[in-house]
Amino acid sequence: MNIPLNLKYTKDHEWIQVDGDTITVGITDFAQSELGDIVYVEVDTLDENLDIEEVFGTVEAVKTVSDLFLPVSGEIIEFNDSLEDEPEKVNTDPYGAGWMIKVKMSDPSQLEDLLSAEAYKNLIGA
Repeated sequence: MNIPLNLKYTKDHEWIQVDGDTITVGITDFAQSELGDIVYVEVDTLDENLDIEEVFGTVEAVKTVSDLFLPVSGEIIEFNDSLEDEPEKVNTDPYGAGWMIKVKMSDPSQLEDLLSAEAYKNLIGA
């Protein structure tokens, strides 16, 4: 199970990479393996301001559809357009080419409530 140490994590199995006041968000290796083959990623909240834990999109796998929850409050400033044609990138490279959105944070202090790689490993029993 790949759990990069330089990222933050949520209990909803999303990873967060911080770059100044912008974060990149995707789902973890654990999440994509639990979902199975991902066939569609929908994010219709581009350019919207959302609160922490609001749904910003969905991931559709062969057997299920899962909501995606915003890890911190902010404005969705970018969607990974390549996922429209190649949603399987979430399966093959969840921490790289399979990233989902970029968010301009409105309250960076919310990052303090996210999980470290070690805490996330404990959560999933890795």
